[in-house]
Amino acid sequence: MTTAPERTALALLASGATPALRLDPRTKALLVLGASLSVMAPGGEPFIPAALVLGMLLALGEGAWARVLVLPLTAAAIAVVAYLLPMALPYPAVGVVAAVAAYLLRFVAVGGIALHLARTTPPTEFTAALRAAHVPRAVTVSAAVLLRFLPTIIAEARAVRDAMRLRGIGGWGGMLRHPVLSIERFTVPLIASSLRVAEDLSAAALLRGLGSAARPTAMRPPRLGAADLAAVLVAAALAAITVMW
Repeated sequence: MTTAPERTALALLASGATPALRLDPRTKALLVLGASLSVMAPGGEPFIPAALVLGMLLALGEGAWARVLVLPLTAAAIAVVAYLLPMALPYPAVGVVAAVAAYLLRFVAVGGIALHLARTTPPTEFTAALRAAHVPRAVTVSAAVLLRFLPTIIAEARAVRDAMRLRGIGGWGGMLRHPVLSIERFTVPLIASSLRVAEDLSAAALLRGLGSAARPTAMRPPRLGAADLAAVLVAAALAAITVMW
């Protein structure tokens, strides 16, 4: 079982091509951490546009053209609900929805950067990079499991949804007519699949030496390069522009 970043890496190796932007996993983690601290902190709303621009630039470097368009459009739609809708409809219920949308906007801004990390970093490279940065093993193992488990569960959820559609019991119509039955038909196979995937991933991790006292050797040792320096400078410039604006 391979993840999307691993399939992308295998495809690139097979074709002999190289991605337009290849950052060290430590740089990607630093960008995600910096964006999270600045955007999620109290009074961090001014940093949302900078985080969105950084997420779009990373998507451009990755060649994820759909994300380049979807990310700003999604943020714009949520911003309309968060800031313009309460001005047009000054009701308490609308205010609650606007407050939720304001927090959701922050997650979207950080999510664009985090998605680049998840889509372009195989768990093995991410683990090797954190190990090279002398990050404690408890953090390294947890982050690697999260990076490996979430994409697999999302793929399993899509498979369950497609199976429901083939049987004619999926979609918004079925959800509205039979909400409890639809949730049951979706969650029960997803939970069973998640348990099976967890066992498979645990076995694969043990075979790869996860938790071993010996220090594993990385086939591709992490190295910082000019692209990493450029990415950090761009992120610092966006933050400086936001502060000085």
